[in-house]
Amino acid sequence: MNMDLQVVIEQMETGDQDVALAALQSFNKEMNQCFTFSRGEEQDRQHLGELVVSFLNRELQPSCLLACLETVRILSRDKDCLDPFISISAMSTLARYAGIAMDGTATPAHSQLEENQEGEGGECGDAAEVSGSVVKESSPSENPDQEVIVEALKSICNILLHSQTGQVVAAELQLIKGVAERLKQCHDPTWSHEIRFFDLRLTFLLTALRVDVRAQLAQELHGICLLGNQLDATLGLSWPDSLETARAGSEDIPPEELPPLSREQTELAMEILKILFNITFDTHKRKVDEEEAAECRHLGAILRHCLVSCADGEERTEEFHSHTVNLLGNLPMPCLDVLLMPKVQQGSIEYMGVNMDAVNMLLEFMEKRLDRGHKLKETLLPSLNLLTESARIHRETRKFLRSKVLPPLRDVTNRPEVGDALRNKIVRLMTHIDTDVKDCAAEFLFILCKESVSRFIKYTGYGNAAGLLAARGLLRGGRDSGIYSEDEDSETEEYRQAKAHINPVTGVVEEDQPNPMEGMTEEQKEYEAMKLVRMFDKLSRNNIIQPMQLSLDGRMREMTPEDLHKLSHNPLSQSDEPANSGDEDEP
Repeated sequence: MNMDLQVVIEQMETGDQDVALAALQSFNKEMNQCFTFSRGEEQDRQHLGELVVSFLNRELQPSCLLACLETVRILSRDKDCLDPFISISAMSTLARYAGIAMDGTATPAHSQLEENQEGEGGECGDAAEVSGSVVKESSPSENPDQEVIVEALKSICNILLHSQTGQVVAAELQLIKGVAERLKQCHDPTWSHEIRFFDLRLTFLLTALRVDVRAQLAQELHGICLLGNQLDATLGLSWPDSLETARAGSEDIPPEELPPLSREQTELAMEILKILFNITFDTHKRKVDEEEAAECRHLGAILRHCLVSCADGEERTEEFHSHTVNLLGNLPMPCLDVLLMPKVQQGSIEYMGVNMDAVNMLLEFMEKRLDRGHKLKETLLPSLNLLTESARIHRETRKFLRSKVLPPLRDVTNRPEVGDALRNKIVRLMTHIDTDVKDCAAEFLFILCKESVSRFIKYTGYGNAAGLLAARGLLRGGRDSGIYSEDEDSETEEYRQAKAHINPVTGVVEEDQPNPMEGMTEEQKEYEAMKLVRMFDKLSRNNIIQPMQLSLDGRMREMTPEDLHKLSHNPLSQSDEPANSGDEDEP
């Protein structure tokens, strides 16, 4: 840091606004792009911060006020020098300049917390002792200049990002209520893009870092409705039908022909999507009432519009769609029928009389993430899970996805995991090293097969399918408990001709292999079998392997030494299962 902080401090200590303004403007110009700070000047930066906060509690000329707030923004980047800014008094001052302070938030209820904090100015406490709404413009410390609001918001965001104490104070001061009041004015052209953006960034930080604020916004402040309206206004939507959206003024233009969203629209929309993700994080895990379900369906209709919209550039579009997919995964699955509601129009993808544009966009997005192969758990699973659950609940979605992912089987010469078709790519994931990725891929294909074991094995091979089947106790075959329509599994002529020769383990027709026991007598065969059993027994006793056996309930269980002893005396015997009332052998 080249700037001599001592000189700046000395000029600030004069108390003269003109002298202070010149010093701060010079400091701000030099430090504007500084994001790392030397440890040797920590005390000086703290002292400068205290002086600036004391100035902010005075009546200041606009240029000096803006310079002070710019200095706070720069100093608040240093996580080790935040003490001057995280007191209730200092945070209240910044909140008033940001236009989000709530009256009555630093009154007796917080007096004990204030007594334990140092460096507070007296004027701020007096200004807060009024009634319980957003501070009106009559407050002498509030400046309508939007640059002032933006600088104050940026400073608060820095403080929240770096200080847990600052997060606690922000929650105590009910800043979320102040921001929510301004968010309600989403159709008001008064507020600049920067104010709207940093209002949303502040809301995102509060909901990401504070569980109590997250719940408050979701419940007390009706966050889904509030932010849904914000997203609606940002995207400039019209509503031809109750759950069908279009871009205002372009209702007759197909989505693929609309111009991309502007950079500002995309920035605001992505912040809104991230906040909504925070406050709906547990929605799909609990039962929602009718009012909340209606809000989720309305939001789902807006998210459908996001899916079929483009941003400025491919990378930006993918990021925008990624946030949309993440949020869709939080909504109750029955509410996602809104993805299928728009009427089929010219250029739409139609299947069974239903508009599949949104589902097809999800599938393409998922395949793009799959092809990239980078951090699959973080990038692929949200879209793959969403498709899986949608297919489980919505029959038309499942049938459409099956037509795309598992078309009638013709290639019986290559293994299911070999090839560039989407089925091949997903089957390869079924043996992925990450358990979550492996399980999700298997679940998706199993749902598309209507949880039919025989159909699942047909498309994936028994070897790839074994993990899911073992986990569900389906190694003996059958069907899981899902409820599906009774459509037929069409077989191609190629598959029908080769069916009898397909190896169910690999899922392909294989060349005939020589029989290794050809020419052996029965005694020699039995000798080799006994030799193999003893080898397994030895490896098992030394805890090198754990032999497993298929039990009558279709699940794998450990083989005991007694089981191996029985096999060594009679290799063809089945292990006896313990008696279990109500269980019968399957035919």
